[in-house]
Amino acid sequence: MKVHATLNNLRIAPRKVRLVTHSIIGVDAREAVIQLSKQAKRSSQPIHDLLKSAMANAVNNFGLDETNLYVLEVRVGDGLRLQRWLPRAFGRATPLMRRGSNVTIILEEKIEGKNRIAKKEAVKTETIEEPKAAEVVSKDTVRKGVKPETKKSAAKDTVVKKSGSKVVKKVFQRKAA
Repeated sequence: MKVHATLNNLRIAPRKVRLVTHSIIGVDAREAVIQLSKQAKRSSQPIHDLLKSAMANAVNNFGLDETNLYVLEVRVGDGLRLQRWLPRAFGRATPLMRRGSNVTIILEEKIEGKNRIAKKEAVKTETIEEPKAAEVVSKDTVRKGVKPETKKSAAKDTVVKKSGSKVVKKVFQRKAA
């Protein structure tokens, strides 16, 4: 199973990022984390964090074993480009491109299905309870200091929903003008 993780708008040029990412393609995921933590390049830290995020996605979302993962592919593409101007002699200016990059890491299992944990899905059932007779009291009697409704502020919409054998009535009151 393939697991993706992406990093958008990294403010480092794609050429510089590719120098780091080419060294981890095809390597075991845990070994790649160690390699990235030891590199001196500036782009190694964001790629290290992205790889750890991809591994966490694989374990938490898909129930894969961390020891059974390797780096299948790393895509580094052009990201955001900022145009700046560099002053030159005789009042001229030359363009300066500040390049960014988008990075995608794809992890895959070495042996398909080895030590895979089934994802536990908790099914929640929502029930609608009917109000008891003692609890049915108008809002005006509960709140103190509220004037009873007049004809101007009594504009209401009523929605009736049927869920199974129970009928729930919801009242939406608009604010008085």
